[in-house]
Amino acid sequence: MERKCGCWAVLRRSVSVKGAGCKPSSASNSANSIPRTSLVYDAESLRFMTLSFLNPAAETRYLNASNREMCAPNEVQTSSDNPPDALPLETKAPRQLLQFSFQELKSATGNFRPDSILGEGGFGYVFKGWIEENGTAPAKPGSGITVAVKSLKPDGLQGHREWVAEVDFLGQLHHPNLVKLIGYCIEDDQRLLVYEFMTRGSLENHLFRRTIPLPWSNRIKIALGAAKGLAFLHRGPEPVIYRDFKTSNILLDSEYNAKLSDFGLAKAGPQGDKTHVSTRVVGTYGYAAPEYVMTGHLTSKSDVFSFGVVLLEILTGRRSMDKKRPSGEQNLVAWARPYLADKRKVYQLVDPRLELNYSLKGVQKVSQLSYNCLSRDPKSRPSMDEVVKVLSPLQDLNDLAILSHHARLSQPGRRKKKPDGSHQVSLNQSRSIRDSPVNASRQRCK
Repeated sequence: MERKCGCWAVLRRSVSVKGAGCKPSSASNSANSIPRTSLVYDAESLRFMTLSFLNPAAETRYLNASNREMCAPNEVQTSSDNPPDALPLETKAPRQLLQFSFQELKSATGNFRPDSILGEGGFGYVFKGWIEENGTAPAKPGSGITVAVKSLKPDGLQGHREWVAEVDFLGQLHHPNLVKLIGYCIEDDQRLLVYEFMTRGSLENHLFRRTIPLPWSNRIKIALGAAKGLAFLHRGPEPVIYRDFKTSNILLDSEYNAKLSDFGLAKAGPQGDKTHVSTRVVGTYGYAAPEYVMTGHLTSKSDVFSFGVVLLEILTGRRSMDKKRPSGEQNLVAWARPYLADKRKVYQLVDPRLELNYSLKGVQKVSQLSYNCLSRDPKSRPSMDEVVKVLSPLQDLNDLAILSHHARLSQPGRRKKKPDGSHQVSLNQSRSIRDSPVNASRQRCK
């Protein structure tokens, strides 16, 4: 006769674990804890395991809602295939995740000490830690594998939704431009996630919090990488809508390769003949597409709009919303739209800290692409695959504005031709850039 083992019984038929001990249920091994094993669960099984902690009504709400929305009518669609032995770089199939004990992660992060905190968000704190290469055991700082450990704030249903969605999506999605989820911890009321460590932090930090400006070439590389990540999510018969695309969710490795993180708001996209998914409006103010805010209708083009906002932030070095700026400049999209529509004015948008160290053609292409992504008509926005095609060639451009400017200054006897807006920057243009609203407001802030 089989013995029931709390939550483990839920997984007996869906997960095969070699050598796992199964202790009878007791007060200490209740529905709030999971027997410890040294092996792994696939993400699909783990998702259903977490639901067993809830009552039936809450379970239904979990299946029908993404993490930060209180109710949503559409269920997240996931694959039930067994994980293959070896996954290619780009797949949408369950991956096996390591199961950590709370004590292991406590040791790996030095007892979650304050100086190991990498950041904080709505989910909770993110700590830096170290684990052994082949397993879940903690390692000494500087040895083994460096990881980022995200700890869920124990404040109820909404936070657990986010935890479930992170496991659900990142446990199945594999791509070079998505952050890798290594494992998890679900023990008593503790919910933690373990990710690969991203050396250079977030794009937000590099754009808005560093004194040294992010070089133009790196900006293009990051934009392209993030675009590839979104394009992958949107592709195929089971698209995923990211829904929270912003600079703080774009993480960078040592080579400035961009990876999307934080899938707490991700949502399964429309399938078959459906044109959209209806949800409660959630996300970050300043990035959400206007039609989504007004109607709750979510499509992949909602992500495209958010990408256009981030692309504009990359171009200008300005935040999407900045209450510290004059009233007419606080909303980046509203302020920049007239400049994007005029080829003669787009250079006035460029981050002044770059000091003409940017590609002339690149600025034109990025400006036009951002303008298209920010179209008020969702159907007029490009797909993310089309965005990738536009950005890819921009990595190889070397027509720096400063070189054109110096070349013209070194030939004072030549008759100056009027610039066509895409190939030259004259002295007057460079002065207009220095005197543009971008610089003017920056000088006022000093």
